[in-house]
Amino acid sequence: DHIYNKIAKIKTVFCFIRLVSLSLSLSLSDVIKLQLVDAGLVECLLEVVAQTVDSDREEDVAQLKTASDLMVLLLLGDESMQKLFEGGKGSVFQRVLSWVPSNNHQLQLAGALAIANFARNDGNCIHMVDTGIVQKLLELLDRHVEEGNVTVQHAALSALRNLAIPVVNKSKMLLAGVSDVVLKFLKSEMPPVQFKLLGTLRMLIDTQADAAEQLGTKAKLVERLVEWCEAKDHAGVMGESNRLLSALIRHSKSKDVVRTVIQGGGVKHLVTMATSEHMIMQNEALVALGLIAALNLDCAEQDFVGANLVQVLHKLLTDEHSAPEIKYNSMILICSVMGSEPLHKEVQSLAFIDVVSSLRSDENKTVAHQASLTEQRLTAQS
Repeated sequence: DHIYNKIAKIKTVFCFIRLVSLSLSLSLSDVIKLQLVDAGLVECLLEVVAQTVDSDREEDVAQLKTASDLMVLLLLGDESMQKLFEGGKGSVFQRVLSWVPSNNHQLQLAGALAIANFARNDGNCIHMVDTGIVQKLLELLDRHVEEGNVTVQHAALSALRNLAIPVVNKSKMLLAGVSDVVLKFLKSEMPPVQFKLLGTLRMLIDTQADAAEQLGTKAKLVERLVEWCEAKDHAGVMGESNRLLSALIRHSKSKDVVRTVIQGGGVKHLVTMATSEHMIMQNEALVALGLIAALNLDCAEQDFVGANLVQVLHKLLTDEHSAPEIKYNSMILICSVMGSEPLHKEVQSLAFIDVVSSLRSDENKTVAHQASLTEQRLTAQS
């Protein structure tokens, strides 16, 4: 009788869970999520998972999926997530962590997604990295390199990307070997995995010069990035590839990285990136191009000419919608390319001196100051 009662109870709980799942999908209100956590729904979900995890019955597999999916949904609310995290000591948090090394793909997925959801503020991220969660995620990814489950790959990479946001976590994660494991997925043909892989690497090397140099001198990585910079069907992958290419140069400030990017055919993509509709991407491209010009103008000269760099800079400086930092970095770049004869000729033929001269009265002081410096340089070299 006792067992039958228990089964009946779980079935009732499951009907309730289905209703809650539906209502949560329809109304993603944080208040409702918190109320459901307070009402003890999480304990019911964990009970359903425990009862169904070892079963192959279709009905149990469906229940496991619904219960674990709902658990992840509850963690999308900031307050409900923080309440269940309990400073990293929460029993729910610990139970969900135990899903990651399980042999059940659905639980691996839910566990990785839960970590990504817990990793939504610096405090949680720092605590999780300090308590060894990165290793669990790397072991999970290693299990999914060959013929891997794409949703699990995507979820684990999402979690790593979020964990890499706080500055103090970056060097710890690099030491733990995150970049090496992530690079194993370079061969993936799945855009969602490519997108997360790129975002994770970009987060990891932010302000980390040595790591940026190590990665930026890997010809295979740079070749793959250049290939993905042309992924016109996948704007996200294309944008992230461009941003990582630029980040490798900006954070390493390394001649070797610049040479690798030039040889890999990356320069034209950075010039195109400078015309992006997103100011942050324009700026990242201009700073990277400025470093290329400063560190290896001779090698980059042909690519700059072929990609119409000077015309692009002229357009950015004459566009009234260009942000001050775009104008500023465009003028810095103009000064940097003046040492190249063909580029110098293009600058003269486009009457840059008139454009720059008009910017001396720009309302932004930094732009105005750089305009007069640039004008002096152009006049001296005319």
